[in-house]
Amino acid sequence: WRERLDDGRLDVRVADAALRRVLEVLDRRRPLAQLRPLLAAGLVDSLLTGPPGNAEVGAARLRRVLAQPSRPDGTAAEVAANYTRGDRVHAIACRVEQVPTPTGPRWQVVALHMG
Repeated sequence: WRERLDDGRLDVRVADAALRRVLEVLDRRRPLAQLRPLLAAGLVDSLLTGPPGNAEVGAARLRRVLAQPSRPDGTAAEVAANYTRGDRVHAIACRVEQVPTPTGPRWQVVALHMG
């Protein structure tokens, strides 16, 4: 999860992929373990306590994702998106930051809000 633009800023495709995985985990279409490298530890635990998606209405479908850099050096971004479940439109937002790892910096979701 190291995709970046040439100047080091977040590529919106990274945020899109992370939010899709979150929705797939909530819908029980993907195992929770696949989120652990992408989300801060507390966020993964909070997803365990949430209710599963409503299978009767259908799977969540991510629609539009917008990312706005929140640090001058481009190492953090605020992301807003919407998704549909059945006929309803919902909002999801997160903050992603570059975090150091032994193999180099990578993007991680450090805050997540769903409405």
